[in-house]
Amino acid sequence: MFLSNRSPQTRQYMLVTASYWAFTLTDGALRMLVILHFHGLGYSPLEISMLFLFYEFFGVVTNLVGGWLGAHLGLNKTMNIGLAIQVLALGMLLVPASVLSIAWVMAAQALSGIAKDLNKMSAKSSVKLLLPSDAQGRLYKWVALLTGSKNALKGAGFFLGGALLSLLGFKGAIAVMAVALALVWVFSMVAGQAEFGVATRKPKFSEMLSKSPAINALSGARMFLFCARDVWFVVALPVYLTGVLGWDYWWVSSALALWIIGYGIVQSLAPYFTGARRGRVPDGVSARLWAGILATVPAMIALGLAGGVNPQWVLVGGLMVFGALFAINSSLHSYLIIAYAKEDRVSLDIGFYYMANAAGRLLGTVLSGWIYQLAGLEACLWLSMVFLLIACAISTLLPRHPAVRA
Repeated sequence: MFLSNRSPQTRQYMLVTASYWAFTLTDGALRMLVILHFHGLGYSPLEISMLFLFYEFFGVVTNLVGGWLGAHLGLNKTMNIGLAIQVLALGMLLVPASVLSIAWVMAAQALSGIAKDLNKMSAKSSVKLLLPSDAQGRLYKWVALLTGSKNALKGAGFFLGGALLSLLGFKGAIAVMAVALALVWVFSMVAGQAEFGVATRKPKFSEMLSKSPAINALSGARMFLFCARDVWFVVALPVYLTGVLGWDYWWVSSALALWIIGYGIVQSLAPYFTGARRGRVPDGVSARLWAGILATVPAMIALGLAGGVNPQWVLVGGLMVFGALFAINSSLHSYLIIAYAKEDRVSLDIGFYYMANAAGRLLGTVLSGWIYQLAGLEACLWLSMVFLLIACAISTLLPRHPAVRA
């Protein structure tokens, strides 16, 4: 009844968003399950990071190709393909323990990476198609709300992963998630609008790469922004919390879950911190400013750890500040890419941008395990600062635009 009273486009967007939320919940839970389960089995930080190598690598490929697929097949179909692939990826992890090798888990994570980015591209591209080009203030708020709610649910997924691992064990947790997501997939197949988002002009495969200087610069900044986060957050931090500080699975998953939930809430409110109260939307100068501010935080955390301050207080306090500032940076970027994207190639432009996002996660994930194993958490934090300064420098290439009323 609730959906039937909505316009076809709004109804489709709500279905895309709900499917994206359901997927995000299982994706966050799966990441925490894999990290904690294989750390408990004695895998080294570098080995754990390698489990996600194909997840991030195929995210790069999927975002590049996924935009082209979305323009040809429609955003609803690409979303449903992503849901089906994620169910398959979860099913692969239900094999006997003797088969659950690093190579097998990497293959399952590769499918999960493809699924995740097909869903993300579908949801983010949908927003652009629902609002007129002169509604930039509303666009920013809608993007911030979608992005923030997604990350809040990803945080809830982290908590869910740790809870399910403690209550049901690895296979039991995977089975529950596979069944739940399969039901979401069936509902989406039945209720979705098949032609939503199909481009009027089918782009050639050679048009996948962006020719826009603004999108290229924003994509470069985005890559280093997410590399700066993941280089210390993805593997190094949870391994440090369990291996050095002695936190158990419940504490680690709960802490990271609360962090991401808070991060998602701040993302939803980002327009109010970046000019909405003055009737403005952000531009390239805003991106440079907020990246520069964020770069100081990992340096301060590293100095606190080196100075002998209680590491638990340093990390908890530093995480809160880093999360809030990173959320504003991420939300600002998410608005800019949708604002820069052209309507006749929205899925291509957004797919290219999220390809760079996935490349940053890939590099950050590998470095998180490698640098932590070689030099510890402080080295990961200093490298995070360097990456943020590079993102700040690239942001100087982003265009300024006149103030737009929200």
